[in-house]
Amino acid sequence: MRIVVDDLSGPRVAEFLAEHLREMRSVTPLESKHALDLDALRKPDVTFWSVMDGDAVVGCGALKRLDVSHAELKSMRTSTARKRGGIASMLLGHIVAEAERTGFAQVSLETGSDEFFLPARKLYEKFGFVYCEPFADYRPDPNSVFMTKRLAGTGPGGYEVR
Repeated sequence: MRIVVDDLSGPRVAEFLAEHLREMRSVTPLESKHALDLDALRKPDVTFWSVMDGDAVVGCGALKRLDVSHAELKSMRTSTARKRGGIASMLLGHIVAEAERTGFAQVSLETGSDEFFLPARKLYEKFGFVYCEPFADYRPDPNSVFMTKRLAGTGPGGYEVR
């Protein structure tokens, strides 16, 4: 398996993301759905990664720049057939490392509060994310939880972040 920066131009990743959006719509009320579509993921402030196993897309995730020191984790997904196989852990580790390497001091995320999202919340907790208040343009929502992680390393301007 390999993790690649994806320009979102291929049909496999488009179908993978369409499946993601269908799944999110089936478990989340429309007013609480925050998954980005292809056009939003193609914006210059977003870096998108696909996890490839041969020619198959088996996972994906993105990092959206909120400001010079803060990024948001978006579109984390593992194919249904490959859940619980370590793909999400591998990808999340990669994205957090890339965020740190890029100079972000903090990565935050929004995920569902429903039981369906419990495995995702457990994964984020395992990686050191803690629950927080809504950030960026989010508002309190009983269907959402918000998590954040401070990154060790150098932030914008060269100062050390701990």
